[in-house]
Amino acid sequence: MKFNFKQDLLSINIWSFLLIIIIFLLPTSVLRIILGLPFVLFFPGYSLIAALYPRQENMSGIGRIALGFGLSLAVVPLIGLALNYTAWGITLNTILFSQAAFIAAMSAAAWWKRRRLMEHEKFHIEFTIDFSGLWGPGVLNKVLSIGLAAAVLGTCATVAYVAAHPKTGEKFTEFYILNTEGKAEDYPGNLAPGETAKVTVGITNHEYTAAEYRVTVVSDNVQLAEAGPVTLVHDEKWENTVSFSCNVSGKQKVEFFIFRDKNTEPYLEPLRLWIDVKDQAELVGP
Repeated sequence: MKFNFKQDLLSINIWSFLLIIIIFLLPTSVLRIILGLPFVLFFPGYSLIAALYPRQENMSGIGRIALGFGLSLAVVPLIGLALNYTAWGITLNTILFSQAAFIAAMSAAAWWKRRRLMEHEKFHIEFTIDFSGLWGPGVLNKVLSIGLAAAVLGTCATVAYVAAHPKTGEKFTEFYILNTEGKAEDYPGNLAPGETAKVTVGITNHEYTAAEYRVTVVSDNVQLAEAGPVTLVHDEKWENTVSFSCNVSGKQKVEFFIFRDKNTEPYLEPLRLWIDVKDQAELVGP
């Protein structure tokens, strides 16, 4: 049984269009990974080969497939490099649309070249299913070919599974304080009683799940300020300015405690600032 397929270019562009729709409508769907792997690893190179070699006799189907994967590994980084020097930068959307545009452009060039050829000269995918000679001469080669095809399919399935079920990394929460200019230096050090100090408190969630955080500022068991609660999803960052003041003179240890969800115990070790609280005469000097 012989099969001829002549809509390869149309098929990969429809595939790319479906991928764009799924990414925007179903961002967490496994279909995004299933459709995305050939979109990145095969379609750019295959469309380029189709544009360069439109004739059936130019290259075998196996050669086109092999070069499709190889050229994709070269084309995709070059597209990313070009985007890096544009105002749009490298983002999911820019990569998605630039690759789709590249595939469409190469497909259009290949279609234009093919339409100028005779029908029998145009490249098309052709394969034959024939079990009649399965046990005839050359059975070993056929078995090896089937094994090779099974190995390729198994490798693709493994890559798809790993991409769809990535290993969870270390779970942790970043908790830090900065000065009002966003730097880890020049924190408030000397204050007058009642004078307001300001710092920037930052939290980044790397817990692979949404979490609610709350921050309290304490000195000598007295709460000076509070920030939150704020809910952050995985990899989301939050920064906020927190103001506090100390009314007791002397060297004060100001501690920043972070609480997660509804827990009453601090989630992490507190961050500390040492502040010297002096009256106005001490600050001015004799």
